[in-house]
Amino acid sequence: MKIELIRHATLLMEYAGIRLLVDPMLSEAGAMAPIQNSPQPRNNPLVPLPRPVEQILDGVQAVLVTHTHRDHWDAAAEGVLKRDLKLFCQPEDLERMKTAGFSDASAVADESRLGGISITRTPAQHGTGEIGRAMAPSSGYVLKSAKEPTLYITGDTIWYEEVEATIVKHRPAVIVANAGGARFLEGDPITMTAEDVIRTARAAPQALLVAVHMEAINHCLVTRQELADAARAADVRVVVPGDGATAVDTDGN
Repeated sequence: MKIELIRHATLLMEYAGIRLLVDPMLSEAGAMAPIQNSPQPRNNPLVPLPRPVEQILDGVQAVLVTHTHRDHWDAAAEGVLKRDLKLFCQPEDLERMKTAGFSDASAVADESRLGGISITRTPAQHGTGEIGRAMAPSSGYVLKSAKEPTLYITGDTIWYEEVEATIVKHRPAVIVANAGGARFLEGDPITMTAEDVIRTARAAPQALLVAVHMEAINHCLVTRQELADAARAADVRVVVPGDGATAVDTDGN
């Protein structure tokens, strides 16, 4: 398994011999309007891609989308991805993918297969109260293969009982958690805060925890340094990669 953080929640992965792109947000820096009703109204993305789109997409065999908010599936990605790519999404997003012309798109209702990989959709709670209901639906995924450690991609969620239940059920060896403490001017955070990431790490002491989803979108307020400092103070191990960095390489240890 090899996981590279491209930017925000966009991951480039090698898993069981398949090159996967997760949650592609491929816009140039500043090309999208700010997330409204947020404390720092700046155009998105806040930072550029670490390398050209053509290089990122080279060799990609399948795409995995947790949900279609524009920081996980933007117009740039929809425009540039090949229409015959194998694409997996949550059931609520399948019609959009088909309408956009992705002929090999399929919904992960419970579990799907991609070669020797099983992909299980997991619950996610993208905030609390009315905001959480407005932000829904969102999903996570667990990937398993006889050739690889089990991987849990949380998607956009706060820490809640279903995240803990997913960890207990699947015992992932690697967890990619969407952090950043994204929020609006009103209401609670809609993605994991530093405290949520620490709870996740403590619930899964067997796992390598990788925190992403920071410093690229204007409503994500928790910085990489703040999260790293909080994890260190809590005495939990959290990998906080920079854009373009390899976060996990089980072959290379």
